[in-house]
Amino acid sequence: MNNQHITDTEDPEALFEHFAFTVDPGQEPMRIDRWLMHRIAHASRTRIQAAIEAGSVLVNEKPTKSNYKVKPKDHIRILLPEEPRDTEVYPENIPLDMVFEDDDLAIINKPAGMVVHPGAGNPSGTLVNALVYYFGQLPVKAENHRPGLVHRIDKDTSGLLVIGKNEFALSFLGKQFFDHSIHRKYWALVWGDLQKEEGTIKGYLARDPKDRRKSKHYDTPEEGKLAITHYKILQRYHYLTLVECTLETGRTHQIRAHFSSIGHPLFSDEMYGGATVIKGAGIPKFNRFISLQMQLMPRQALHAKEIGFIHPTSKEELFLESELPSDFQNLLNEMSNFFN
Repeated sequence: MNNQHITDTEDPEALFEHFAFTVDPGQEPMRIDRWLMHRIAHASRTRIQAAIEAGSVLVNEKPTKSNYKVKPKDHIRILLPEEPRDTEVYPENIPLDMVFEDDDLAIINKPAGMVVHPGAGNPSGTLVNALVYYFGQLPVKAENHRPGLVHRIDKDTSGLLVIGKNEFALSFLGKQFFDHSIHRKYWALVWGDLQKEEGTIKGYLARDPKDRRKSKHYDTPEEGKLAITHYKILQRYHYLTLVECTLETGRTHQIRAHFSSIGHPLFSDEMYGGATVIKGAGIPKFNRFISLQMQLMPRQALHAKEIGFIHPTSKEELFLESELPSDFQNLLNEMSNFFN
């Protein structure tokens, strides 16, 4: 039996494990849920069956059922939530902006400045601490203890985040993120006056070897993972442009790295070169204006505005939209007033 275990934690949506197996030529018939239990360490039957019900277990590239009996040379792929590790997350009574909730999932409007999950330097005060308090026990889908998380957004990015409340929902939603079938739109304010009303940025992203916190744009697949961002212009502000971004893939810092790579970093994005005046630097009044705006909004101008996906139980499309937070909206208002 050949098998491959791939753990991918670079991408915001990649909070699951991908296992691939080829069944031995001499394998006797056996139910696939039992067969997988013997081959994935610490995988409970509940987790495996939830993955099967969610369509996250493929036999020869087709979804299967729990009572399917494996055959020699079957190729099996599974996306499976990991078992929790020893890391303990303590519940904290932190207010949540809940825009949708039912028995299967919740959608949170995350404020800028909130870290999604505990880590080095952020042991508490995170979204996960709040989720554990609000929901109690949640399923885990990550290499660390990250209850309910299907995907992530950066600390200083605001907007919509999906939470799975049970094993089935977590697997069902996770597969949609893995397949890139989730509808996601972001609003971003970028430096410069983009020439085209619509466009696509395509390349390959990987960790920047000079700064592991960042993603770097490359031109060949050998150097990184395919990343595709579609954008259209919503408003021009002479030296800055408001764009709507639709993600075809979801890589770490994808929008921030993509626009930086074409010379249009996000406004106030220090990590990617957008925290200084890039256009209009020769105008003292504009310099003073931008300096004030960056003090009022000292984070990248990026908001996860829309999300849509197939609901785990109803199998109907669920679509939600959020308003811009006050700091972003005030920035746009000030930009309009300045240039009028």
